[in-house]
Amino acid sequence: EQRAAPGEANIVALHSLARTMPRLAARALALIASAQAFYLPGVAPRDYMDSDKVEIRVHKLSSPRTHLPFDYYSLPFCRPDNLVKQAENLGEVLHGAVIQNSPYEVFMGRSEFRIACRVELTKAQKITLSQRVRQDYRVHLIMDNLPAATKMIAEMADGTKKDMYDRGFRLGFLGSKDIPGTEPTKPYVNNHLRFIVKYHRSDTFPGSRIVGFEVEAYSVKHTYEGQWDEKSPKLTSVPLRPDLAPMLAWSNEIVYTYDVVWEHSPIAWASRWDLYLYMGDDQVHWFSILNSLVIVLLLSGIVAMIMVRTLRRDLAEYNSVEEKEELLEESGWKLVHADVLRPPPLAAWLATTIGTGMQVLCMSFISIACAMLGFLSPANRGSMLTVSLLLFALMGVAAGYCAALAYKAFKGAQWKSLTLLTAFLFPGIVLGVMFVLNFFIWGQHSSGAVPFGTMFAVLCIWFLISFPLVWVGVWLGYRGTLKDPPVKTNMVPRVIPSQAWYLHPLFTMLIGGILPFGAVFIELYFIMSSIWLQRFYYVFGFLALVLLILIITCAEISIVMCYFQLCAEDYHWWWRAFLTSGSSAGYMFAYSAFYFYTKLEITKLTSCLLYFGYMFIAALVFFVLTGTIGFYACYWFVWRIFSAIKVD
Repeated sequence: EQRAAPGEANIVALHSLARTMPRLAARALALIASAQAFYLPGVAPRDYMDSDKVEIRVHKLSSPRTHLPFDYYSLPFCRPDNLVKQAENLGEVLHGAVIQNSPYEVFMGRSEFRIACRVELTKAQKITLSQRVRQDYRVHLIMDNLPAATKMIAEMADGTKKDMYDRGFRLGFLGSKDIPGTEPTKPYVNNHLRFIVKYHRSDTFPGSRIVGFEVEAYSVKHTYEGQWDEKSPKLTSVPLRPDLAPMLAWSNEIVYTYDVVWEHSPIAWASRWDLYLYMGDDQVHWFSILNSLVIVLLLSGIVAMIMVRTLRRDLAEYNSVEEKEELLEESGWKLVHADVLRPPPLAAWLATTIGTGMQVLCMSFISIACAMLGFLSPANRGSMLTVSLLLFALMGVAAGYCAALAYKAFKGAQWKSLTLLTAFLFPGIVLGVMFVLNFFIWGQHSSGAVPFGTMFAVLCIWFLISFPLVWVGVWLGYRGTLKDPPVKTNMVPRVIPSQAWYLHPLFTMLIGGILPFGAVFIELYFIMSSIWLQRFYYVFGFLALVLLILIITCAEISIVMCYFQLCAEDYHWWWRAFLTSGSSAGYMFAYSAFYFYTKLEITKLTSCLLYFGYMFIAALVFFVLTGTIGFYACYWFVWRIFSAIKVD
C-alpha cells in the first residue's frame, strides 16, 4: 500500500531548493524523497465465511512508565483449557512478546454478548493487579495479525478531525472525582471488552476480510443470582447500563465479559495498516528535512570556499618556484607534508572503530532500503530487529576489510590483535551492557528478560557467523593493495607550534558535533517516541533522506575542522577527524536525558537503568557511525590536497 504523497507545496519547495545544487545531486535527492514507505504483507489475506471462527491471541502487557513487558497470563485473567504458544522470531523474543491463545470465542458476522469466566483473586493477585493498573499498563491482543487498538479522534492543524489508533487498551484506571461511582486514587480494572471488528467485502474475493480491530474497555461490577453456575450463570448486570458501579481491582472476585460488534468498512485489506502507521502531518518531517538542508548548504558553501578559493590560491603559491623562498618562513598546511601521514597513536583501536563504523553504516543502508520496499512491515512483528541483527553479523566482512585497510595504512603489524578487537570490542560492549540489564529485568520477573536459549542463539550468531566473517574481511584487507602515499614521512616528527584556544580538541569536538546532531534531532524525536512511547515509526523514506543528509554534514564539518587544524601546523588529524563528527553522539545522549525528564514518566530504578542503558548503546552506535564518516572524508581531503602540491 502506497502511503499518501506529500503536499504539492512541499514538493515544489524541495525542488526549488534542489535546483541550486548540482544536477546529479538534485536527481538523487528527489529520488530518495519520493520513496515512500509501503509494505508487502508477510502473509496472504485470509477470507472468512459467515460463522467461521476468528482467533484472538494475547500478546503482552506493556507500560510507557516502566518499559517492562509482562506475560498476559501473569495477571488473573481468564485462561483457555490448553495454553498454546505461537512460534516467535528473534526480534519478538527480544521485545518481550509471548503470543498465546485466548479464551475469547469470536465467529465471523456474529454480534453477541458472552461471559468469559469468573476469577477468584488471592491476596498476591490483588496486589499485582492493582500495581499494574497504577503503572498504566496496556493490554495487547492480536486478531488476524492485526493488533488491538483504541480509537482516538485527533484534531488536525486545519481544523479537520482524523481517526487515529493507539496500540492496545488500558488495563484499568484510577478513580477520581470526575468519574461517577469511583473513589479517588483507587484502582479499577476493565473487565468488559467490546470488540469492534471491521470487515471488508468485495466481488473480487469470497467471504469477508478483517481490516480493523478496535477494543473499547469498560469497568463493570457484575452481579449474579444465587451461587455462580459455571455452565449457565445468570448475570443481573446485563444489559450494561451507565449507572452500574465500576469494578475495583482489589476485589475478591472478578467476572470477565465481552461482546462483539461487526462493522462493514470500505477500507481495502491492503490499506488496513494505514491508521496504525499514521504519524501525523508530514509537514513536520519536511520541516526537519529543510532544516537539515540549510545546515548542509551552509557547510557546502564553506567547503566550496575552502576547496575552490583558498586551496587554489594556496596551491598556486606553493607550486610557484619564485615564491618558494618566501614560503619557508611562512606557515600553512603544506609545511606538515612530511608528517601528515605519520601513523596515529593507538592505531589498532582507531582501525577497529573505523571498521565497526562501516559495519553499522552498511547495516543501516540495507535495513532502511528493505523497510522502504516494505519487506520489514509491522505486520511481520520483530522483523526489523531480527534483520538488523543478522545484517550486522553478515557485515562483519566489511568491518574486517575496512579495519585491515586502515591498519595497513597506519603501518600496523599486530594483525591478530586487530582481528580480535574488530570482532569483539564493540559487540562485546553492547552485549555486556545488555547482559547486565537483563539481570535487572529478570529480577522484575518480566517477559522482557532474554531467555538463556535466545542468549545462546545470539552468542552463536556472534561466534559462528560474525567472527569468521570478520576474519575473512581482515584477510582480504591484508592482501589488498594501497595507493602510494602522495608525500613521504620524515623519520623525525615536526614540532607542533602552540595552538589557539579555538583549535583545542575539546572545542572543535563541541562545535563539530552540534551540526550533525542538529541535522537529525527532529527525526530522532519521532524515533525515540516510537520506542519509548510505544508508537509505530514507518516513514523510512524520510529516514533515508535524513541519513544521506547526516553523511554529508559529518563529512563537511570534519573537512572544515581538519583544514583549520592543518593550517595551524597540527598534523595529528587522524583521531581528531573521527572525534569531530563522532562527538555528535554526546549531544544525542544529552538529548536523551532531556527527553527522559520532559516526555517520560519513568520512576522505577530498573526502568531508569533500562532507558539510559539502551540509550548509551544507541549513542555508541551513533558515535562509531558518524565518526567513521568524518574519518573517511578527512582521509580523502588530505589525500587530494597533498597530491596536488609539488614537494622536493
